[in-house]
Amino acid sequence: MSKSQATAIGFIAVLLWALLALLTVGSEPTPPLLLNAICFTIGGTLGLIWTAANGGLGQLRAVPAKVYVFGTIGLFGYHALYFSALRLAPAAEAGLIAYLWPLLIVLFSGLLPGEHLKLGHLIGACFGFSGAALIILGGGSGGFQAEYLAGYLLALLCALTWSGYSVLSRRMGEVPTSSVAVFCVATAVASWGLHFAVEETIWPQGTWGWASTLGLGLGPVGLAFYVWDIGVKRGDIQMLGTSSYAAPLLSTLVLVVAGIAAPTWALAIAALLITGGAVIAARSSMSG
Repeated sequence: MSKSQATAIGFIAVLLWALLALLTVGSEPTPPLLLNAICFTIGGTLGLIWTAANGGLGQLRAVPAKVYVFGTIGLFGYHALYFSALRLAPAAEAGLIAYLWPLLIVLFSGLLPGEHLKLGHLIGACFGFSGAALIILGGGSGGFQAEYLAGYLLALLCALTWSGYSVLSRRMGEVPTSSVAVFCVATAVASWGLHFAVEETIWPQGTWGWASTLGLGLGPVGLAFYVWDIGVKRGDIQMLGTSSYAAPLLSTLVLVVAGIAAPTWALAIAALLITGGAVIAARSSMSG
């Protein structure tokens, strides 16, 4: 598999994450940790079935326990911090801080052996972040407030967790992608336990509720992690980090098409910023 092919596969995760908001809205009123548990149970089970069908179960036994601990902390930690942040601070501001992870991936990747951070990556990341900020804040004037400091800090930890997980995954390039199935199963177990400890059980309601929940488990909280693992281990991690800014743009476009959100000038400007940032970063990567 070439580096460009692995990068393209990794970008599939960005496309799947673009459906996260729409499907999450459709899954209401199921509480977040229960939704997390259901989705990771689906994603992990499918991953184990796929691994067994390809004769890869033996590979899973050879993976060091510390890798499984690392992967589980990455998946469970990100989602636990994200949900907690959105409970303690306004969703727009907390979401903006949490969405620092693409920028952090680009910056942190420059510290990896054989990788070099160029000015184009920094400029592209800044353009992309500006576009993501416009989408997440929606042109509002709420701003950041000190009373929500705890939520903001959790959101920052959320961004650091996913960017750190993604970049450090590159150092584990020899670990099979099938190991992500175990990460998902372990995350599901942790989510079930935490759900029963702190949440009221409210199952998905109706056909659309269950369809949305199953869709989440199959895509944004399932297949996305496997293709992302391939991308960050074998592809252009800096390009993936920058292109991840497309997720809030695509997610917003999906909501507009679905009639949940209205198109705005902020959306058009964000599209130009994100596209321009991706082009600048791509040209920087291709230049050497």
